[in-house]
Amino acid sequence: MTYTVKAMNKNNTDNKSNFFASVSRMKYIDRWALMRNSWPENLSEHSLEVAIIAHALCVIGNVRFGKNLNADRAAVAGMYHDCAEILTGDMPTPIKYYSEEITDAYKKVEAVAEQTILKKLPEDIRPVYEKIFFSSDDENEEYMRKLVKAADKISALIKCIEEEKSGNTEFRSARATIGAAVDALCAKMPEVDEFVGEFMPSYESTLDEMS
Repeated sequence: MTYTVKAMNKNNTDNKSNFFASVSRMKYIDRWALMRNSWPENLSEHSLEVAIIAHALCVIGNVRFGKNLNADRAAVAGMYHDCAEILTGDMPTPIKYYSEEITDAYKKVEAVAEQTILKKLPEDIRPVYEKIFFSSDDENEEYMRKLVKAADKISALIKCIEEEKSGNTEFRSARATIGAAVDALCAKMPEVDEFVGEFMPSYESTLDEMS
């Protein structure tokens, strides 16, 4: 403990990096800001769920469809997929996708935010995290990133289901819209179709029903 205190009290700014302290602030970023929530969801909670689902989608792809996807890498990419929102906050979907101009502008802001966060890392380990944040030209890597995005949609759908289960009708329209988006992904990605068919019904159940 003494060593830790000494390390924290060092005034050597050359050795100071606030990357992980910044990442830890994901727990202060609330999602669904424009809607009444029965239970608030923060960015940290959402990112963990996306990581879990992305990992599962890759496992399904590998085991059931003979693919060669890096499930562990997908999980880590899911953990960091919304890191830009530490600086930008959670942009409500109706605004983010209101027009192509706004969407393109937000993507540029998001890219700047990601680079700003990455620059908080020491230079020697930064390249490792750049590979987590950004996709390569590898075909398997690109597909894995698409599964992370699919996991993001599935997580949003789960939130809508949980809110409706609690009697909150505020999420009814969002559930229909996001559900349609997930259905479209099911038609394109067999891993998503398998996950939705096999695991999503349980999210409608109570704890007693699952027991």
